[in-house]
Amino acid sequence: MLMEIEIITIYVICCEFLEAIGHQEDDQCRMSDAEVMTTAIVAMLNFGGNYAKARKWLKSPQYIPGMLGKSRFSRRLNRIGHLFVPCFNLIGQYWKEVNAEDIYAIDTFPIPVCDNIRIFRAKIYQDEAYRGYTASKKRYFYGLKIHMMVTQQGEPVEFFISPGSFSDVGCLDQFDFDLPPGSTVYADKIYNDYLVEDCLQEDGDVDFSPFRKSNSKRPDPPWKRFLQHHYRKIVETSGSLIEGLLPKHIHATNSAGFELKIILFVLALSFDRLLKVAT
Repeated sequence: MLMEIEIITIYVICCEFLEAIGHQEDDQCRMSDAEVMTTAIVAMLNFGGNYAKARKWLKSPQYIPGMLGKSRFSRRLNRIGHLFVPCFNLIGQYWKEVNAEDIYAIDTFPIPVCDNIRIFRAKIYQDEAYRGYTASKKRYFYGLKIHMMVTQQGEPVEFFISPGSFSDVGCLDQFDFDLPPGSTVYADKIYNDYLVEDCLQEDGDVDFSPFRKSNSKRPDPPWKRFLQHHYRKIVETSGSLIEGLLPKHIHATNSAGFELKIILFVLALSFDRLLKVAT
């Protein structure tokens, strides 16, 4: 029963989103784009990103009787792949509107494409730009990074992906920081960038508050360090939720498919938070 409510909720949101952006599709299609989106998101939430298992589960009279075959489904999914980020942004805007305290946190999460021992055999990516280092685990990985901003409740509102070797602070300017005036954004000490802090404060009245390094020229008072530690755990929890959705290995035949699955996993996390609120 719970999964049925989940499927219906995802489908309704996808339909409303496509209608809101004025999306047009061929009336002769056996399977609507909303159904394709629903199948992909259900695959991320319940089947570790396995489209085949999601298709098999949803191919029934009460769900999606016109389910496409493997190859046709893949083509349709790739055709509408550009719609998933706008869908995420729409849900992210909702989370911003209901976030009364306007508190956010940012962090990055590594997504390896393969184990280090198999790097020389990797076909999806073949460049040193994708070899990154995870300081918390003290190990290298080969793949991508998710850079994500979440609310104090853990709902994702912004994200983007980058090659694994790109530094966190170097990618900081890729965040839109499209936040209400008076918002506070907490971050790890690696994000110390006084220029970004000053620009956000002057242009958007946003208080960017990373942990300070021991030699920082702008030390924080103890009460602020306490808040930073408190809200820092929120984004770590969101990262754990994404890791919980991810399988041990993301199956993809090319880089575009791999990146699409990462986007879908982040979107699935946003839907998961919505479903918890709805139920």
